[in-house]
Order: sequence, then structure tokens, then C-alpha cells
Amino acid sequence: MAKTEQDLKDAFAGESQANRMYLAFAKKADQEGLTQIAKLFRAAAQAETVHALNHLEVMGQVKSTQDNLGTAVSGETYEFKKMYPDFIADAKKEGNKKAEVSFNYANQVEQIHAKLYQKALDALKGKKELAKADYYVCPVCGNTFEGSVPDNCQICATPKEKFMKIN
Repeated sequence: MAKTEQDLKDAFAGESQANRMYLAFAKKADQEGLTQIAKLFRAAAQAETVHALNHLEVMGQVKSTQDNLGTAVSGETYEFKKMYPDFIADAKKEGNKKAEVSFNYANQVEQIHAKLYQKALDALKGKKELAKADYYVCPVCGNTFEGSVPDNCQICATPKEKFMKIN
């Protein structure tokens, strides 16, 4: 692998992580009533997203929607079949209950994501429109709902009033 290619991958990972970290920092600043600092963190997070997307594009990772769905199905499947089970085992072994819960939440939700992506991929391959539906995300575990939502999240029991509608 060329050095620049590795640099692009490293830069993408770093910018992506910075985006998420800055959004977490913004949330904390909002909770502390520091709205201008929260706004600064959100602005920087958006800039990091621009950088990450630029790097991803240069690497040729953004392809057709069909290819992108295939990549998404593969990635999500790897996470719930291999990555998170290994992480859960490590957390159990080390007695880190908070990490175990976090990994379990993600593991369960990645299975849902894989199914949703596969459904979209199947529709696209069959030259059918994906049925119009709203998506909702649980703010605690990330559970992702298509269409109607239950009264409580099946993974973490968060009430549906707290779910985030995705536009």
C-alpha cells in the first residue's frame, strides 16, 4: 500500500473520530449551559466531517448506491458476528460492565442495520422502490426503527417519546 493511501485512511479515521468526539463535547457544553462553546464544537465537528468525506472520496470509497449498500451490509455483519462478540468477551473477562453494556447495545443494533441495508439492497437489485417510511433512533442504545415504533425500545427500554426522528 502506498504511503499516501495509508495516510488517507488514517486521516479519515482521525477526522471521523474527531467529529464524534466534538459532538459529544458539544452535548456536554449544552448540558452545562455553555451554548456558544457547544456551537463552536458543533462547527468544528462539521468541518471534520467535510475533511473525512473529502478523504473518503479521494480513496474511491464512495461508489454506486448498490455498491455502498453491499459495503454497509458487509461491515455491519462483520461487527455483529465477529468484532462485538470479541469485544463483549474482553469486557466480561475484565469485569468492565459499562463497556459490556455499550458493546451489547451496538452488537444488537448492528444486526438491525444489516437487515435494513440488505432490504434496501434487495429492493434496488429488484428495481423496486424502497417503501417510504420514517426512521427513528433510540438515543440510549442506537436501536433503529423503520416505520412505527414500539412504546419502549426492545433493547434498552427507553420510552418512544425520546426516540429521534431522522429526516
